Amino acid sequence: MVNYLLVQSEQLELVHKSIARLQRLSDLFGARRDQLARRVGITEQQWRVLEEISTEHFIPSMFARSQSSSAAAVSKVLRQLLDKELVRVSVSQSDGRQRAYELSPSGKRTMARLRKLRQDAIEAVWCELAPGDLERWSNVSADIIERIESYAERERSRKESERSPERISEPKE
Repeated sequence: MVNYLLVQSEQLELVHKSIARLQRLSDLFGARRDQLARRVGITEQQWRVLEEISTEHFIPSMFARSQSSSAAAVSKVLRQLLDKELVRVSVSQSDGRQRAYELSPSGKRTMARLRKLRQDAIEAVWCELAPGDLERWSNVSADIIERIESYAERERSRKESERSPERISEPKE
């Protein structure tokens, strides 16, 4: 007969071990991005802004929201990039109230160096893995992402339903 408590305990231990490894991997990604950014003389936050500006659809306020940051924090990074002459700013041709940001020639060179450094790292780490292992990783990580997003959505819905009092209808006469 199977001891279900032991199986559950072993599975729970494996779950915690997996979470710890995923957290370590996440920390390593952050540290590695910071290391790459510093190699070209910028911060990781400046890199994120440069990447977004390079898409040519950069709107500071929208970027701030997507990064759970403040407009003031993004403005500070933009000033730093302007001071380093990695970005140019002008009045938007489509809306005179908006500023248009673009990479300067120096900013384009910086982004090219970053992309090359990142590609070298990808080739050294990821491309050495067997295709089957990459496929399994991709599938498992996609499943975990979907489960976390679904769980978070259920939690948001639960909290919203707890906040909004049920409406009691008045009896009609």
